[in-house]
Amino acid sequence: MTEDSIIGKLRRRSPLIGDDCAVIPSPTGQDLLLKADLSIEGVHFTRESSAEAIGARAVARSLSDIAAMGGTPLYCLVSLALAPWTDQQWMNGFYRGVYEMLRKAKASLAGGDLSHASQLICDVMLCGSIPKGKALLRSGARLGDALYVSGPLGGWRNKRTIVPRLKFGRKLVGKATACMDISDGLALDLHRLCKASGVAAQLDHVPLLKGATLDQALHDGEDYELLFTVPPRVKAPGIRIGSIAKGKPGSVRYGGQVLEPIGYDHTQQHS
Repeated sequence: MTEDSIIGKLRRRSPLIGDDCAVIPSPTGQDLLLKADLSIEGVHFTRESSAEAIGARAVARSLSDIAAMGGTPLYCLVSLALAPWTDQQWMNGFYRGVYEMLRKAKASLAGGDLSHASQLICDVMLCGSIPKGKALLRSGARLGDALYVSGPLGGWRNKRTIVPRLKFGRKLVGKATACMDISDGLALDLHRLCKASGVAAQLDHVPLLKGATLDQALHDGEDYELLFTVPPRVKAPGIRIGSIAKGKPGSVRYGGQVLEPIGYDHTQQHS
């Protein structure tokens, strides 16, 4: 059982599943973007992290998915299962982080829920919008497209703060043929984009953050940069890292070898 196999089964009955956000048609000339993300103590953060950083990071993860669709965030719901070690001071710090991240994104907190558990669990749901039919999907890459990232990579060990690429994502609307954010490592997420588009990729260059290794950039995840494709003669921002090529759908080649789609998978046991 893997995260991708679970999503594949769900998508057979629920076709809205499969991209960074669900795209919901509305009668207003805008499509709605819906996204939910869990942040769990011991998985995404430790209690030693500051409350403000936990709140900001929880919201930033969902904002990154709105960015990957080229959308504009609107409203946010934040639900918390509070652990015994939290108190009012901790809550104040957490919501400072939430509000600051939403302020930067020009989005509003619209509600949520509170409960309790043995460990801290946060669930963030974001609603955004994009002009009808303009959402950036994973499924539009075509043979010959150029492959880009929005910035250098290095994984969670080298990038402690998430900066949602909202403005960058909006610049890609009408230019990019496919897009997603890199949350689980370039190797795995590029495989997912290629598989969704029914294409293969040739990876030529991996830009690294200072101090990062190639292995960390390929497999560690939590870079939250955008991974996208554009037609070969279209000028695009970002760093070119390769191209869409002939081959088995989902296959990625790098340095003359097939790159295994290994990255962070939430269904697997992690130490």
